[in-house]
Amino acid sequence: MGRPFLEAFLVSTGIVALGEMGDKTQLLALLLAARFRRPWVISAGILVATLVNHALAGAAGAWVAQALGPVALRWVVGLSFMAMAVWMLIPDQGEEPAGERARLGVFGTTLVAFFLAEMGDKTQIATVALAARYADLVAVVGGSTLGLMLANVPAVFLGDKVARMVPMRLVHLVSAALFLVLGVLTLLSKAALVGGATG
Repeated sequence: MGRPFLEAFLVSTGIVALGEMGDKTQLLALLLAARFRRPWVISAGILVATLVNHALAGAAGAWVAQALGPVALRWVVGLSFMAMAVWMLIPDQGEEPAGERARLGVFGTTLVAFFLAEMGDKTQIATVALAARYADLVAVVGGSTLGLMLANVPAVFLGDKVARMVPMRLVHLVSAALFLVLGVLTLLSKAALVGGATG
């Protein structure tokens, strides 16, 4: 496990954990916890849904990295991070899972609800951008999944106490600043994002 792996893993973990705070999927975790009161089963559903969703997102990011040249890739990824910084400042609204999904059981309901809620979500888009930025897909998917679990599992076990303790506006501002810094550093980087060529 070398330095590039650790960097990709830790950056992915931190970015996604911060990006998930106050996100609609964290609100969904609170709703599921209040509705079913089965924290371990809900957490397992979140883990499986996130692994599948972020693996697909990571594969898309890796494809983008291969399809674009190093200069175009640097601009796409850098501007994507900057767009994420703006997006982080827009609060999400949570939605209760549809009643018919309850027939799937607690695990199935959580799995379906989380997978669908992550489609096109900030953390999924961030995973695509991170996979395009870093060559190690396993590190990115593992880190982004861990980040999402770090944000959601406490919400599942502690419920709305977490939401009251953490100032969401501050978390969103810090997340936006991190995305902005990543975007600027990516645009200023003279090294290729993937593969060792120069831009």
